Amino acid sequence: MPWRDVKPMDEKILFIADHLREQGDFSALCERYGISRKTGYKWVKRYRADGLEGLAERSRRPHATTGEIPYTIRKAIIELRGQGRDPAGPKKIQELLSRRFADQPIPSKTTIYNVLKREGVLEPRRRRRHDQPSPHGLATATAPNELWSADFKGQFKMGNGRWCYPLTVMDHASRYLLGCQGLDGPRFVETRAEFERLFQEYGLPNRLRTDNGVPFASTATGGLSHLSIWWIRLGIMPERIEPGQPQQNGRHERMHRTLKLAVTHPPAANRAAQQELFDRFRIDYNERRPHEALGQRSPQSCYSPSSRPYPNHLPELEYPSYFQCQKVSCNGIAYWTGRRIYISYLLVGEWVGLEEVGDGIWAVYFGPLRLGSFDERQTKGRLNDYLTLKV
Repeated sequence: MPWRDVKPMDEKILFIADHLREQGDFSALCERYGISRKTGYKWVKRYRADGLEGLAERSRRPHATTGEIPYTIRKAIIELRGQGRDPAGPKKIQELLSRRFADQPIPSKTTIYNVLKREGVLEPRRRRRHDQPSPHGLATATAPNELWSADFKGQFKMGNGRWCYPLTVMDHASRYLLGCQGLDGPRFVETRAEFERLFQEYGLPNRLRTDNGVPFASTATGGLSHLSIWWIRLGIMPERIEPGQPQQNGRHERMHRTLKLAVTHPPAANRAAQQELFDRFRIDYNERRPHEALGQRSPQSCYSPSSRPYPNHLPELEYPSYFQCQKVSCNGIAYWTGRRIYISYLLVGEWVGLEEVGDGIWAVYFGPLRLGSFDERQTKGRLNDYLTLKV
């Protein structure tokens, strides 16, 4: 039935009176008054708890609003948002507030967001399309130094017009930023020197993940480069993401986004000044900035150096006793029962291991990395003495 020409309070009283008198079909009673059963039960509950006063219209104002936040906390929210070049979001601000005001109730993330929005310090962010993960995903890491990731953050020009190529290295499990060094370019000698410094300070990881660019990889057999060959000799397994799949190194890419905001808007005047910005960013990222994926802990609190120290001498590779070992000659060729196999010009002077995996079929390894295989029964060339390594 439609509402009668009575005040809402009178309508509620009539509803309660009919309910107490009839004690019949509650659904039919609610239908007669044109209300839902949920509303009817709410009126009955309030009447039983507070009598007729419980039926009075209640304020729909939220129990707590941003205007009720103490001025000191509201001021701190704005202050924390403005610290550094990379502004903190509501989640990190909430964690930082809990550290600063340990004895006070901390606003919710939504309330913090509303404060920032009302102050006009939030910039709308373009929604990013999330690609589906590759079906051949790389193994993750659960402990420090199981996996490091490395990359060159996109180069940029400094104030003096020279280019800066930031090399970043991060521990995968703890998100600890091991190194952030500005280089003149992605060249082998400079890059190796920086990795050598990190290995001496933090020890050796088990694996090292990169993209397929120089100096991490090349078009040579197995994608090897001078840098990855050195890693393998040190007992570090290089692994590379698939081309065009940056999400396979998503943690590193996310750190780069934070780095870009913090140190390149605007860039410094020269290399020394830019490195000071990188160093300050590392301290802030590792020690002060809470990380959501770490339970709002800092990366420094979750990282410990590796138990594998950097050796004084580059160790020789070891192969199982059932492998046949051959040394790669000066032209990148290894010899097998009087026949030639081209391995790689990058492996000149290195030892490779050959494992028989079938009748006349041999797999070729450089350390733990499988380079390919050959069939000793299939030869070609003018002298019929050339074997082809199939990748």
